[in-house]
Amino acid sequence: MRPTSRTPEQLAEDLLGRIFDELDAEEQHVLKRIASRELVGPSSDEVAAIHMTYGDRLADKVAAIGGSWAFILSFLGVLMAWIIINSRVLEAMGLHPFDAYPFIFLNLLLSMLAAIQAPVIMMSQNRQSEKDRITARHDYEVNLRTQLEIIHLHRRFDHLVEYLATRAATADGEDT
Repeated sequence: MRPTSRTPEQLAEDLLGRIFDELDAEEQHVLKRIASRELVGPSSDEVAAIHMTYGDRLADKVAAIGGSWAFILSFLGVLMAWIIINSRVLEAMGLHPFDAYPFIFLNLLLSMLAAIQAPVIMMSQNRQSEKDRITARHDYEVNLRTQLEIIHLHRRFDHLVEYLATRAATADGEDT
């Protein structure tokens, strides 16, 4: 009995004891891959990359940059420079600050940045959730396939033991 030479329907009955049409889509997919002798499918990262749009890649880059310490520290530096320039430096040079305290223009820019950055980061998080679902499905498929292969090997081992027992019994019968 070699399951890779059988149809998915036969494998479902032999290994799982169920009718192929009663299995869920992932179980059917695994049995089809076993029947076709396909050893390795695409990884979860490859599947996610295949379905990735330009907007997804952009959202990931914005989230990666916006969530980094380098961005936070450099943005803090820009804010501090803005405040210092608009409070002391320009006054010392005899100029009127372009955004004096309470920094209304700075507040407007920060609000606009937050209004744009928050949805983009949420898009990236949604994409990461989808990638996690793909990884979970992939892990489930690998685990199911491994379990089916173990069942198959166990049955082959049982057949081998039965064959050896029958052969030993036949040999004992010939000796008497």
